[in-house]
Amino acid sequence: MEPLARVGRATVDVLAVLVEEDRPRWGLEIIKLTGRPTGTVYPLLDRLERAGWVTSHWDEDSHRRGPRRRMYRLTTDGATEARRLCARAAAADRAATRPARPRVAG
Repeated sequence: MEPLARVGRATVDVLAVLVEEDRPRWGLEIIKLTGRPTGTVYPLLDRLERAGWVTSHWDEDSHRRGPRRRMYRLTTDGATEARRLCARAAAADRAATRPARPRVAG
């Protein structure tokens, strides 16, 4: 697994959806859950897969109507790193929303 060169908010959002449940997710489901556009999510999933964080396969559900779905799932190492990144992002969000302490002159 390769480290990611950049980890922006969109990457954290996609990783959070994938780490939320231990089951494969399809691309459109990830798009809907993150609220991110297809032009953001699919390139991110491709980058995560090339880096070894995610694996994917075509859904073989022959009873479902509609086009085939590409299913994405975190690798074991990817899930570990995704949890770490999501926790760090959540901590940064909490720190950003805390009111600033007044400075006391000494």
